Amino acid sequence: MNDIRPWRTIERRQSRQIMVGSVPVGGDAPITVQTMTNTPTSDAAATIDQIRRCEEAGADIIRVSCPDTDSTAAFKQIARAAQVPLVADIHFHYKRALEAADAGAACLRINPGNIGSNERVAEVVRAAKANGCAIRIGVNAGSLEKDLLEKYGEPCPEALIESALDHIKLLQDHDFHEYKVAVKASDVFLAVAAYHGLAEAVDCPLHLGITEAGGLIGGTVKSSIGLGSLLWAGIGDTIRVSLSAEPEQEVRVGFEILKALGLRTRGVRVVSCPSCARQGFDVIRTVQTLEERLQHIKTPLSLSVLGCVVNGPGEARETDIGLTGGGNGKHMVYLSGMKDHHIEDGDMLDHIVKLVEEKAAAIEAEKDDAGETAAVAAE
Repeated sequence: MNDIRPWRTIERRQSRQIMVGSVPVGGDAPITVQTMTNTPTSDAAATIDQIRRCEEAGADIIRVSCPDTDSTAAFKQIARAAQVPLVADIHFHYKRALEAADAGAACLRINPGNIGSNERVAEVVRAAKANGCAIRIGVNAGSLEKDLLEKYGEPCPEALIESALDHIKLLQDHDFHEYKVAVKASDVFLAVAAYHGLAEAVDCPLHLGITEAGGLIGGTVKSSIGLGSLLWAGIGDTIRVSLSAEPEQEVRVGFEILKALGLRTRGVRVVSCPSCARQGFDVIRTVQTLEERLQHIKTPLSLSVLGCVVNGPGEARETDIGLTGGGNGKHMVYLSGMKDHHIEDGDMLDHIVKLVEEKAAAIEAEKDDAGETAAVAAE
């Protein structure tokens, strides 16, 4: 977003900001990445373990389903252990929302119109206000209200938007404004059209998602097309990539989408070729191994891995660290865009990992020094 080239500029929709626990959502806050646990919430140990993996992957906010009293009973322990804010997912039973709010939820995922009477909505709002909870309205094409399906005949953008506005009004009638909204569908065209329409109708933060997107590959493609097009248009304040995969994978895919658009950076951005007969080493296996071994790096930096010298030098000039394939098992390593030294096949992987770790440490040290200098200057 700070790139001076106009063809790379994304102007984000101006939404008002809410807080989900300690995490700002909307306004000029970074676009947050969410996921959802899939362990039985009543099994606190298993759920906490999964949350830890998601936190390591970079999740900003994590959703936990609370379908019954055993789940909300365990939620308090889970919330205490979590290092990021938790959203309690409530579908129909308003008492679960009350219990989750008291147990430490930073946000309640609930559709006010689905929990019954206006008094029940009022109770949930009172509990949310008392505990500092936000609310996420989650409209889904697969569970639209019967009257809207009868009115429109099928799920359509207008139906999703009307549902969202109806739920919003229920909260506003009780003077509650700390909410964000999603209008999800598994159909990319439907979801994108609904989000565009809702973005024009409201000023609240929008939670993006293509629901029931599929497995790791298919779901990543659908989510990248849908979320990518919306984010490119400046729409979206927080995202969840819905995959039939482990939740930490959702987090990684989410960050890759944001990195590709220059909206947020985290960890190593790998530039690599698809490989061909010119390759001087096994590019595919090398990249797979490096991505696995560099998952612990949180500092934003770039690494190019190219199998030959056709495009390798050009890509290496644009990355912090570069590797291009050469002959006789010797390959060129670039540092800060300049040729630096050769490395042999047997030492290549360990060497590149070490260079990335050292570069990340140097960047963090520079940040610390800059922070100390600024603090001294302010005194």
